[in-house]
Amino acid sequence: MKQIYTGKTKDVFALDNGNYLLKFKDDCTGEDGIFDPGSNNVGLTIEGVGKANLQMSVHFFEVLKAAGIKTHFVKADLDAVTMEVLSAKPFGKGLEVICRRRAVGSFIRRYGDYIENGTPLDYYVETTFKDDEKGDPLVTKDGLIALNVMSDEQYESLKAQTKQITKIIAEDIAKFGCELYDIKFEFGYTKDGVILIDEIASGNMRVYKDGQYVNPLDLADIILG
Repeated sequence: MKQIYTGKTKDVFALDNGNYLLKFKDDCTGEDGIFDPGSNNVGLTIEGVGKANLQMSVHFFEVLKAAGIKTHFVKADLDAVTMEVLSAKPFGKGLEVICRRRAVGSFIRRYGDYIENGTPLDYYVETTFKDDEKGDPLVTKDGLIALNVMSDEQYESLKAQTKQITKIIAEDIAKFGCELYDIKFEFGYTKDGVILIDEIASGNMRVYKDGQYVNPLDLADIILG
């Protein structure tokens, strides 16, 4: 097993069988010791958060598997806080895909002159390049194609899967009396096509309960019991 990448919240290892192993950490993004899932910096360490993120990911990957959605998930070892995944190539140097069910956060900061905070959106999909220094810039479908990051067919597959997966996750979260406002994914591609990769942790989604924002750590407690 060879370590090939050191991330802010996960390390990645190459396995002899051709798959990869994700090792979840207790490091969290934030500033000055305050947890912030939207931050690009590691700001603190919370004991057990790595395992909680893994458990959340396993929960949602199993929900997607039951719905017939193919992802990179193979299996997890909760004691070792690791997840084995299929090999998949990322798009470009990393691409984030956001699906929005309500207008909040950066969407309102950009388009607040045209829409009120909290307005329902019809599974609005947007893509951003993973680039901390440039603030994860938005990129359109035409831009992705012009930059040879992906083909038209790959984009349409990514978009369709994003909407389908978001709907499944939103329905599952609703069982716990919560509403999914938006969620962030990463996709990669194999010889078989575009698939969902990385994690599906509470820090990658914005969820509300009874009109109040649910902290990612509290959300994990709600869903995992």
